[in-house]
Amino acid sequence: MTPTEVFSISGMITAPMWALMILLPKWKVTQILIKFKIIPLILSLIYGFYIIQAIQIGGMMDFGSLSSVMTLLTEENAALAGWIHYLAFDLLVGMWIVNQNKTLQIHQLIIAPCLFATFMFGPIGFLLFMIIKALKQK
Repeated sequence: MTPTEVFSISGMITAPMWALMILLPKWKVTQILIKFKIIPLILSLIYGFYIIQAIQIGGMMDFGSLSSVMTLLTEENAALAGWIHYLAFDLLVGMWIVNQNKTLQIHQLIIAPCLFATFMFGPIGFLLFMIIKALKQK
């Protein structure tokens, strides 16, 4: 499989999980997928494969400067691994938000934008959720 195909497949397995968390967070299937972290585990396996490929091709990775990270991301396997890293960790944050909301009981119409923002912009969605959580707990 080419890195381009893996990129597409990674997005295709991630997007439905986001849809389930946004639209059907309490559905049993959604809860099972969250509980066992099935999609992040699959992404982690793919990540591991491509990070090893990147190291074999380009040697140890240098994260010591912006310039070295920019150079690193010009290598296809490293860029793909980086993208999968984003997908996996943003998804884990989204799953954490859904789990937190079991206790908080914030209406889903308020949580949905947090999840969407986490899906699209990672830390911005997390920040939005933390602000809403702080307001709820006051």
